[in-house]
Amino acid sequence: MKHSQHNTSVTDNQNRLAWSVEEISNATGLSKNFLRYEIKRKNLPVRKFGRRVLVRNEDLIKYMEYGSEGEPDLAIDE
Repeated sequence: MKHSQHNTSVTDNQNRLAWSVEEISNATGLSKNFLRYEIKRKNLPVRKFGRRVLVRNEDLIKYMEYGSEGEPDLAIDE
């Protein structure tokens, strides 16, 4: 069965419980390899259910707000 790929915003899904790596990649534009790297570095917390890896919605929102460094994004001079 093929999953439909639609552009879903992370912040628009406050009631969602969890996301797969592929769903996060589709919603954010971050590559699956980068997300797996962030999971391995423990920057993005996951829950495992057998072989399935899920990121809780609240953890994803926090990650998107603070990024890899765990701090609020600073303004970048252009």
